[in-house]
Amino acid sequence: MAHTEQKRSFLPALWLAGIAVAVVVVLSIRSLTHEVVAVKVAPVTYRMLSLKVSTNGKVEPEEPFQAHAPSAGVVEKIYVDEGQQVKAGQLLVRMDDADAQSRVASAKATLAQAELQLSDLDKGGSSDERSMFAANVNSARLEQQAAAENLKAVQALEAKGSASLSEVSAAQQRLRTAEVGLQNSSARLTNRYGAGDKASAEARVADARAALAAAEKGLDGADIRSPIAGSVYYIPVSEFDFVPAGDDLVYVADLNRLLIRAYFDEPEIGKLADGQPVQIVWEAKPGHIWHGHILHIPNTIINYNTRNVGEAILSVDDAHGDLPPNSNVTVTVIEAEKPNVLSIPREALHTDGGRNFVYRIVGGKLVQTQVQLVRW
Repeated sequence: MAHTEQKRSFLPALWLAGIAVAVVVVLSIRSLTHEVVAVKVAPVTYRMLSLKVSTNGKVEPEEPFQAHAPSAGVVEKIYVDEGQQVKAGQLLVRMDDADAQSRVASAKATLAQAELQLSDLDKGGSSDERSMFAANVNSARLEQQAAAENLKAVQALEAKGSASLSEVSAAQQRLRTAEVGLQNSSARLTNRYGAGDKASAEARVADARAALAAAEKGLDGADIRSPIAGSVYYIPVSEFDFVPAGDDLVYVADLNRLLIRAYFDEPEIGKLADGQPVQIVWEAKPGHIWHGHILHIPNTIINYNTRNVGEAILSVDDAHGDLPPNSNVTVTVIEAEKPNVLSIPREALHTDGGRNFVYRIVGGKLVQTQVQLVRW
């Protein structure tokens, strides 16, 4: 009986031992399998945080010289090649000057005629006119003298009763007419032209001189010279081409001094400011970055293709003839920068209930750590 009671009391102890062993085994298995979790980690770094905006732009020289044909004509000679460096005053192109010479000759003839007319006016007319007017004065004087002698003769006859009063009156009228004719002829000889005539003649001389100066300038313009030192970057014509007046002949610029006309979408304009740094990329030279800054922010909105944009002018501070004019580039404006900002990958940031936090590994465990975001 006692043996049976002892056996019954041993069974609960055995069950407790078995449960304890099972718990140990389970804990051991969990410790070996579930507690060690592979976690992807990323290093935390400090770096410069930049706020940027990118857009397209076009390169143009800061002070280009574009030579144009002074008049319609033929390109006689081109003295330079594209890419060639030229000095100020260097001859670039010569136009056929036959037409210009013809205009100069015509202008000289017109001026000579206007000056002769003014000279004749000052003298009272041309030599032929003065001779004709002098002859008219002599004829009028002879008529006046004859009329005066006739009046005396008629008056003498009337005193003797041999002539009537009507004959005397007719002789008197003849004398008055002859005297008026003499006065008119003398006036035309000595004072034919008035102040208005002289002013008109002087104006014609001034116009003719201006026309001659323009023609001579056109003749000088047949030789196209560069007013600046720089590079020849575009020649749209060839020798012996006929070009209309005003057509482009050759482009010259200092390709170390470039600007970019950039087009920013309307919502981005408010973030721009003069002096902000700019990075410039050209697809034809991948990996190369030029630098500059904003010279003028947009002051109006324009339509550009399907966009409403503002036009900003940017400098290129490190151009060395390696960025061609009219190139289409991508510009990136650095609107703001914050140095020494703690940086993590975006996927490492978690948000819960308005809290921003990351997980750190501390003593082999993940520890939730709240962080504060940098906002612009």
